[in-house]
Amino acid sequence: MSESVTVIIDGDIATLTFANPPLNFATIRLIKLIADNLEEIDNNSHIRVVVLKSAGDIFCAGADLQSENGFGAESNDPLRELYDQALRIYAAKKPIVAQVRGAAIGAGLGLALTADFRIATPKARFSANFAKLGFHPGFGLTYTVPKLVGEQRAAEIFLTAERYKPDLLQQWGMVDIVATEDSIDDETNGFAQKIASNAPLSLLSTRETLRIGMLERVTQSIHREHSVQIELFKTEDFNEGVRSVNERRSGYFTGQ
Repeated sequence: MSESVTVIIDGDIATLTFANPPLNFATIRLIKLIADNLEEIDNNSHIRVVVLKSAGDIFCAGADLQSENGFGAESNDPLRELYDQALRIYAAKKPIVAQVRGAAIGAGLGLALTADFRIATPKARFSANFAKLGFHPGFGLTYTVPKLVGEQRAAEIFLTAERYKPDLLQQWGMVDIVATEDSIDDETNGFAQKIASNAPLSLLSTRETLRIGMLERVTQSIHREHSVQIELFKTEDFNEGVRSVNERRSGYFTGQ
């Protein structure tokens, strides 16, 4: 297994770097490792802010839907396992700043949107590409995307399944800062330090107030997403969608 997570603590900032080379696909084990480490960070009173980033030039290219038995599942419902771990990330207590280089696609976009803030390079690309796969959005995206950009922009993002550049998404409210490749580490750490310089109990309580009811609403969205995804897994359009994306061509969909 190639999934790994490392945490480096510098003062009151913890930098959590995840990896699953070469594309940093989301697997149950990787999402669990991230959730496990976030829980440990929550239990460390000296840490005030988390920086979430990937190793390499891709943030996360999505979930590997072709792996045998659902990208490393221990049951016959790998999606439920994945989402159970994702909900643990949503339940994290401390502010999270996501640093996004390269692609944040599908589940990778979902992971980026679990954070409170996103700092991206110009080469970053964000996509909810589920419709191109003959699939349904997941990872709580049907809650997080409309919350950030509004219902109309969310409909565009989901129904076109296009890739979006960070400068446009900054205008829409999904990206907070666009930084150059050379400056993104300094920008990310500087932004995290602005948060970390404040009173820790105030940070925790304010974030908790801002997110009242969020976990419950995300859970409801994920349950709906999961039930529809299970049905769409069985369709020929889903099989064609996966083939077409892998073959870099348009899908030929029949509604079956």
